[in-house]
Amino acid sequence: MTLEIWTIYAATVLALMSTPGPSQLLMLSNSSAHGLRRSFSTAAGDLSANALQMLAAGLGLAAIIATSGAALAIIKWAGVAYLIWLGIRMIRKAKPDDPGGRVAQRNVPLGNLWAQGFLTSAANPKAVVFFAALFPQFISADHSFWPQFLILSATYIIMDGLFLSAYGAGASWIAARFKGTAKVWLERIGGSFMIFAAILLGLKSVSR
Repeated sequence: MTLEIWTIYAATVLALMSTPGPSQLLMLSNSSAHGLRRSFSTAAGDLSANALQMLAAGLGLAAIIATSGAALAIIKWAGVAYLIWLGIRMIRKAKPDDPGGRVAQRNVPLGNLWAQGFLTSAANPKAVVFFAALFPQFISADHSFWPQFLILSATYIIMDGLFLSAYGAGASWIAARFKGTAKVWLERIGGSFMIFAAILLGLKSVSR
């Protein structure tokens, strides 16, 4: 793979990531509610799912997943329902500052935050098909497949991680400056982000 091809690929990925999707909205929500450092677990969950989806694409499983309509529907709508539930719960629990509430937020297990990120990304299993369609555009038949595949995968994960970190840092910075009633509304907005992420996943399910 030449530097020119890699640059075009990076520019393509940058363009694709310029519009926030469900994972970015979840990162905004969790970072504002739990802080930037803890929200990195959410980003790690999202990137873990992406890595598995890329591996599935590389192993040639995209065609199998694409033909499994029932499995796609179950995974998609389970993810939609999960995000809606999280969003509603966050909105209902939004209260003015109190020590107990802050402790409860800090005590949310990192594994739960990781699972939220993983399930949100995994709820769009057609990402496997997306990667299977995207990568061949930048892979040369004159060179070994796997080294090129790993470069493309690592580039995507690093760029996605940077985007998620930027979203999280922005949300955390804003949350640190809101107190009392303003903080309640910020948490409600965060819950609304989560519900909006679910709607985006639902629309993807309907439009296929």
